[in-house]
Amino acid sequence: MADEFAYTLRIPKDRIAVLIGTKGAGKRQLEQACKTDITIDSGEGTVTISGGDAINLYVCREIVLAIGRGFAPELAQLLLKPDYGVEILNIKDFAKSDNDSIRLKGRVIGEAGKSRRTIEELTGVRLSVYGKTIGLIGELEMLADARKAVESLLSGQPHASVYKFLEMRRREMRK
Repeated sequence: MADEFAYTLRIPKDRIAVLIGTKGAGKRQLEQACKTDITIDSGEGTVTISGGDAINLYVCREIVLAIGRGFAPELAQLLLKPDYGVEILNIKDFAKSDNDSIRLKGRVIGEAGKSRRTIEELTGVRLSVYGKTIGLIGELEMLADARKAVESLLSGQPHASVYKFLEMRRREMRK
């Protein structure tokens, strides 16, 4: 008999319904795609993922984590591709106070979402600002640039210099 592996993680209770999907369709689809079993305790917000393949289990855990951090299930499923990854940045690591956290979220999102949209367009990496975190999903080679851009904004760099960095990196990648 194959070894059974399992992960248990907590996601915000308001994201449980998003994970489960309409009539459980989202959960079933994820279980089939990753060849895992997912048990959800919606009262506690805990998700247990079990299966025989450690790699599929890890991918499923990353997808559940991404959904828990505000990504739509369709976007989180990009992680099924081998060259995609997810990163979660904690805003508290950059903020000095709660008011600072709100301001920093605003810097990353930008006026009417402009800053977030610009980073997404220049890197192809999707951003989710949810709670006290900023999540990034994208191709591994661009994920590092997007992370650096977001960290630069959180550290107080001017938006223009962050965009200039991303445009320069994009030109380098095309060569």
